[in-house]
Amino acid sequence: MSETPSHDKAGRDVVDHSAGELVEMLAQRKVGALELTDALIARIEDRDRALNAVVVRDFDRARSAAKAADALIAKGERRPLLGLPMTVKESNNVEGLPSTWGSPAFTGWTAPVDAVAVQRLRAAGAIVVGKTNVPPFLADWQSNNPIYGRTKNPWDLGLSPGGSSGGSAAALASGMTPLEIGSDIGGSIRIPAAFCGVYGHKPTYNLVPSRGHTPPGTDGGPIPLAVVGPMARTAADLQRALDVVAGPEPEEAKGYALNLAPPRHKDLADYRILVLTRHPLAATDSEVAAAVEALGERLNRLGCAVFRGSDALPDLAAQHGVYMQILGAAMSRGTPGAQPINAHEWMNALDAQLHFRRLWATFFEDFDVVIMPTFGTTAFAHDDSEDREAQRLTIDGKATIYFDQLAWPGVALLPNLPATAIPIGFSRGGLPIGAQIVGPYLEDRTTIHVAGLIEREFGGFVPPPPLTE
Repeated sequence: MSETPSHDKAGRDVVDHSAGELVEMLAQRKVGALELTDALIARIEDRDRALNAVVVRDFDRARSAAKAADALIAKGERRPLLGLPMTVKESNNVEGLPSTWGSPAFTGWTAPVDAVAVQRLRAAGAIVVGKTNVPPFLADWQSNNPIYGRTKNPWDLGLSPGGSSGGSAAALASGMTPLEIGSDIGGSIRIPAAFCGVYGHKPTYNLVPSRGHTPPGTDGGPIPLAVVGPMARTAADLQRALDVVAGPEPEEAKGYALNLAPPRHKDLADYRILVLTRHPLAATDSEVAAAVEALGERLNRLGCAVFRGSDALPDLAAQHGVYMQILGAAMSRGTPGAQPINAHEWMNALDAQLHFRRLWATFFEDFDVVIMPTFGTTAFAHDDSEDREAQRLTIDGKATIYFDQLAWPGVALLPNLPATAIPIGFSRGGLPIGAQIVGPYLEDRTTIHVAGLIEREFGGFVPPPPLTE
């Protein structure tokens, strides 16, 4: 094998290639897994001093795994991620590494086995070099905790990278990993993607097993609404990663196999798209709304059937009430003093959830996807307020309730729908603006495909400027 190039023909650092490009380069032996892993580690050691995103590091084991990957590649073996170094969100169990969910209550606990998603990544040949930062109990749109401290946004160190997969998004945008696995129950994949200008996919509920992504030391059933999903710098990498981690758990695979439907259409012009820029319960910054509207206009000019409203659209305000009821029960479980709901209230909430799932199924008979804001603002300033209920976000000059913004990510969460977060432009202040593409149940390939078509037509990830403290 020839010596590893540090740059490609265009002068780009090798580690800045997409995951798919790197896997191909590894297979062709244009770069070695150990050389690539060492380059990524050097990048982390350099850039993470300012960002504090990769808070758990496993460099020695990563180098050993890279050597093993090089040996397999030399023998001609091929796997979807063979030799690719990457990071995963701290809340994913990785054998032998701490998993704290950002809480001192779990300090000292180490995972005895990998989470199912991590197992599948490793089986596909991925090399885990470390884990990325989160807020306590994954319950904020910032990524700051008493154990690891604050993660900063690579576009502006004074701003949040989002949460709870904020370390994931910051690491991706800054070039410290080509691929990530995050999680989402309140926008925790999509909002960090929007704040940092990268891609993220909230899968259909239960498409990716969540075993090993529960509070440390627990091994219960799937958390309602919560999903595990990929984050990347390209739409194609989202699909590559999803193909690896999706599918039933081993005991369920005895009876059935995953067979996701292909994208609904090949060409962008064939898609029927509803564009939403306003939610009845969440304020939306005029720049964010304008960017989503501008995307709709560009899609219309390409020949897409673009609509601004539909009588078939479910009542978003009523749906959000059900979402908040289920979210509150899921997030407060085990919290001292939390007020539980009784079994009948819970069953009524599940009935209401099913009602909205059926309404969305009917809606998607006439539409293919919905494009809407991911969050009502661009990245906001770090805020150390202890009371999030009292915290406010300023939107178009007005103070708004912080958690009102759950409404935008909640649109896809209650009905268990797939949603792909994409970068669509920048604010006047130079910050990334994101949108989300929501699609039909179990049609994850459609939302990711549309994301890829938009990326091809209008551009995608743009790296942030060099870091300055």
